Amino acid sequence: MLYYLFHYLREHYNMPGANVFNYISFRAAMAIIVSLLISMVFGKRLIKILHKRQVGETIRDLGLTGQKEKEGTPTMGGLIILASILIPTLLFARLVNVYVLLMIVTTIWLGTIGFIDDYIKVFKKDKKGLSGKFKIVGQVGIGLIVGFTLYFNSHVVVKEKEYSPRQTIIGGQEAGINALPSYAQKESKSLETTIPFIKNNEFDYSWLISFIGDGYRKWAWLIYIPIVILIITAVSNGANITDGIDGLATGTSAIIGVTLMIFAYVSGNFILADYLNIMYIPNCSELVIYMSAFVGACVGFLWYNSYPAQVFMGDTGSLALGGIIAVFAMAVRKELLLPVLCGIFLIEEVSVMMQVSYFKFTKKKYGEGRRIFRMSPLHHHYQKLNIHESKIVSRFWIVGIMLAILSIVTLKLR
Repeated sequence: MLYYLFHYLREHYNMPGANVFNYISFRAAMAIIVSLLISMVFGKRLIKILHKRQVGETIRDLGLTGQKEKEGTPTMGGLIILASILIPTLLFARLVNVYVLLMIVTTIWLGTIGFIDDYIKVFKKDKKGLSGKFKIVGQVGIGLIVGFTLYFNSHVVVKEKEYSPRQTIIGGQEAGINALPSYAQKESKSLETTIPFIKNNEFDYSWLISFIGDGYRKWAWLIYIPIVILIITAVSNGANITDGIDGLATGTSAIIGVTLMIFAYVSGNFILADYLNIMYIPNCSELVIYMSAFVGACVGFLWYNSYPAQVFMGDTGSLALGGIIAVFAMAVRKELLLPVLCGIFLIEEVSVMMQVSYFKFTKKKYGEGRRIFRMSPLHHHYQKLNIHESKIVSRFWIVGIMLAILSIVTLKLR
């Protein structure tokens, strides 16, 4: 909104300094600051309201140290995160941008699903919350919206290098054998994405159905949209599982967010994209503003969510965080990097799958269930080893930072 206001003031009244709102860096900085302020100021008030209404977390007795002290801690704090993301985005981003609109819809959609789940747990006193099948339906729904938008919307394009045999003219004369190859940027619809660690690392999803013969590209959406749904569901549930101890999911998401913000900036900048030899994605640089608000919201929420937590985000926040990360990664064509970048989410999710599968297998084979970990997800395993949760969180963050650096390095390491 402020972008359009200052654009109007500059165009009609030649207001000094109004041009600063044209710069992505300025608006991104403002989004972070406003997001931090909202999360810290609004957060304090919301916590008081939740305390007053006794919207407390019911903790299952898992035999973990410090569990009883957390009983009654306010939940549904994800509302702080959602507000801290949406308000700065509405203030500083260009709201006609298809990527920004898609991220806003994703935030509201998954935040609503999480809110319903928390509402049922807290106010209906049903510990199971929203039925798993309804969560899946909601995740599939946003997956369909995202998939169809990224595939069919005419504003979702990439610019690819199209080499020309002509020679570059230097100083008004042909450069002869020293002529430089020249190329133009061809804007096109494309299902190409980035494969990390590989030279000439573009992969086209339509190749997966090339076996059907000529004209296979027009049916590529049949394979692309299910992949989108799978990625959103996996990352969203991964973030939800990771949200088990104070500050873990919030801090990890902030680290991932900073990395994705860098990817959005370089992919949306023609000069940097050309230098790094990556796909130039027109208009995606506007996503930097959104992700700045996201990072600010996560860091601001840590003010109250770090150990000992004064509020929990609940599914209102965790489902939204994972979904946002997944959709953002697909928008900047970095979704195949998610197993590395979201390695913390992945290992937490895999630890649960391994534990459950092994327990069922051994129960069927030996008559009694056996476990790989003392408890899953993985962070509870370390709690069972009597490692303090603040130390577990710090070490997970360190691993997350290492994975983030490795992800950034893939821009040149091929």
